[in-house]
Amino acid sequence: MKIVVMGGSGLIGSKLVARLERDGHSVVAASPRTGVDALTGEGLGRALAGAEIVVDVANSPSFADAAVLDFFERSSRNLLAAGAEAGVRHHVALSVVGTERLLASGYFRAKMAQETLIRAGSIPFTIVRATQFFEFLGGIAESSAEGRTVRLTLARIQPMLSDDVAAALAEIALGPPVDGMVEIAGPEAFPLDALVRRVLVAAGDEREVVTDPKAPYFGVVLEERSLLPGPEARLAPTGIDAWLNRARRPS
Repeated sequence: MKIVVMGGSGLIGSKLVARLERDGHSVVAASPRTGVDALTGEGLGRALAGAEIVVDVANSPSFADAAVLDFFERSSRNLLAAGAEAGVRHHVALSVVGTERLLASGYFRAKMAQETLIRAGSIPFTIVRATQFFEFLGGIAESSAEGRTVRLTLARIQPMLSDDVAAALAEIALGPPVDGMVEIAGPEAFPLDALVRRVLVAAGDEREVVTDPKAPYFGVVLEERSLLPGPEARLAPTGIDAWLNRARRPS
């Protein structure tokens, strides 16, 4: 089976490509660095020729409101058109749990626009909404840092390991399209401030995490459950303890 992974050189894409190749599939790791650019359409026809499944995990290089909206709208239109022409039978896209609750952010408005285009297209599809990745918790801290202080809300978060995201995407992509949305999440939920405090301590980072219920999360003031999945979410196996223990091991 030929599978095209858009964004195949990124954190999730590279893990997904490796997993699918181990299972014996013919996989195209598509990205601008391999000559396939969904934003311009360059190389899409060649990459998708004979493909049965497309998994789109590409992300915008810019998070500025206009640029990120242009990226997801233009790349999605080009990819859906090329996929329809190639006879793709399952279009899978990675999105974010809680997107509809985070529309004060230009990034999440752009992700919603991507989802809307996929739903309106002609290709059977599955939108996979994932919670935040363990690997991005440090970035969340950086985005909320003011000198030696990190100001974070106590809204709850249920993060997951990137390997588990890739495993779930592989399983879903190889299954039948649901023509709807599937949520995937980590096994445990935590207050965001407490979780980042724990991660910083484990990393030997002495910055102080200050709890502020109104602290914005990438420009959005969160409610308690804004980032949490619904009750039907598929839960990943790896918890925070396992991830922190792995991160502490010498390379």
